[in-house]
Amino acid sequence: MNDLQFDRHRRLRTTESMRSLVRETHLRKDDLIFPIFVVEGEAVKNEVSSMPGVHQVSLDYLTPEMEELRDLGVRSVIVFGVPKEKDEKGTQAYCEHGIVQRAISQIKQDVPELTVIADTCLCQYTDHGHCGIVKEGEIVNDESLELIVETAISQAKAGADIIAPSNMMDGFVAAIRRGLDEAGFVHTPVMSYAVKYASSFYGPFRDAAHSSPQFGDRRAYQMDPANRLEAIREAQSDVEEGADFLIVKPALAYLDIMREVKDRFSLPLVAYNVSGEYSMIKAAAQNGWVNEQEIVLEKLTSMKRAGADLIITYFAKDAARWLSE
Repeated sequence: MNDLQFDRHRRLRTTESMRSLVRETHLRKDDLIFPIFVVEGEAVKNEVSSMPGVHQVSLDYLTPEMEELRDLGVRSVIVFGVPKEKDEKGTQAYCEHGIVQRAISQIKQDVPELTVIADTCLCQYTDHGHCGIVKEGEIVNDESLELIVETAISQAKAGADIIAPSNMMDGFVAAIRRGLDEAGFVHTPVMSYAVKYASSFYGPFRDAAHSSPQFGDRRAYQMDPANRLEAIREAQSDVEEGADFLIVKPALAYLDIMREVKDRFSLPLVAYNVSGEYSMIKAAAQNGWVNEQEIVLEKLTSMKRAGADLIITYFAKDAARWLSE
């Protein structure tokens, strides 16, 4: 044995302090963005049946939720609205007194330390559940952009720090950037859902946001899960149109895409750890099949290792607590 020549990699794994010393990838509280679902009414705090621990909250419960985030060290939130009324054009998405607009204003007034990101789409607000205007069974692109721009401007007026369009219409970043600039919001960044796949991992979200399409599906505008080069083309377009952040959604099944986007573009990269990824772990943990804390932190770290600078995750509160231990 004395004449063998080999590397002793285990020297750097001998103790926790040694492993911590040479750790290459770090997950921080500042990396986390918490999604919140805001609903009409009073005294509403409904747990989403398919997402244990995630709630729809009315505005009277919103501020305590945001204060808890702040106290845990989570500095950013992305707001989704669940309106009382829906119509074919998603009017409540861009209404001055819409649920998201009121929520944004309240957060900025009551907990100004938080960075507020507005999800900018029509699907939660349309009676057909699609992300744009429908004509003769087709989701039309350019007319949809006009309403999406209206939505973005109304959210910026309400105080949103970042606009995050998730609709996947062609040209949505260019249209929103021009609309924001013309409305005087030249300093409001756009966090684009640049690479958004038509994924089966979204099911629980549609339960939370009441946004399931009433006919067909979203494959005509969300991406084919089999495609890699298309993701680069989509991201390239958004960079050229003026995006300030790029989102890859979902995260866990698309870590290869995330790494490629990060290697090609210098903008901050955001991983969306989506609802299906959350619910699978919750279900397994409730059955005692996995250690929830260990598997969540490993999963979130894998997203950072793949290139994510930020992570939108329903585990943000739990992860912040675990990172404080």
